[in-house]
Amino acid sequence: MARKNRDFYDSDDESIAPEVTCWLCSRPMGEVTEWHHPVPKSRGGKERQPVHPICHRTIHANFTNSDLEKRFATADALLAHEEIGRFVAWIANKPSDFNAPTKDRR
Repeated sequence: MARKNRDFYDSDDESIAPEVTCWLCSRPMGEVTEWHHPVPKSRGGKERQPVHPICHRTIHANFTNSDLEKRFATADALLAHEEIGRFVAWIANKPSDFNAPTKDRR
C-alpha cells in the first residue's frame, strides 16, 4: 500500500499554507530553496535553514566554515557584519527569485 502525504495543512486549500521565509534576508522564498547549515556539517552542524540561492552564495563567499562555526552561526551575527548588512539592504526590494553573480570576498 502506498504511503499518503500527511502534510499539516490540506493541499487543496493553499490559503493556509505557511509562508516560508529566508533565514538571512526574511523575504518570502521563491521557486528554489537552498538549505544552509548555520554551523557547517563539516564542523558537526545538523540544523538547516531555508535560504535563497543568492543569500547562500553570499554567506559562503564572505566566510570560511571556521568563521561560520565560531562567530557567525546565527542570522543576527551575520546581519551585524557590514558586508552582509549591506547585501540584505540591497536585496530587500528584489523579487524572491532574483539572481546575480556573487564575488568571492574571503
